[in-house]
Amino acid sequence: MNRLINVGFGNVVNSGKIIAIISPDAAPVKRMVQSAKDLGMAIDATCGRRTKAVIVTDSGHLILSSLLPETIAGRVNNHYEDNQDINLNKLD
Repeated sequence: MNRLINVGFGNVVNSGKIIAIISPDAAPVKRMVQSAKDLGMAIDATCGRRTKAVIVTDSGHLILSSLLPETIAGRVNNHYEDNQDINLNKLD
């Protein structure tokens, strides 16, 4: 079961579609973001703030977030830990 993860300012992403959460500081990532913008595959969820994380989805879209990658990863991990607890309870 997929869950929507808050990526800042009320914007949410389907956690089941996330492939990677990366920092935008490296030059190859900057080129990847620019290419996605040119192709219309970038979704800006920063609300005008500095981009601190780039979320790569299974459809090839890039989602730009002003939250740190660690913050988003923690939210995704909490989601999967919660689901593990539910699945383990079903086995009892």
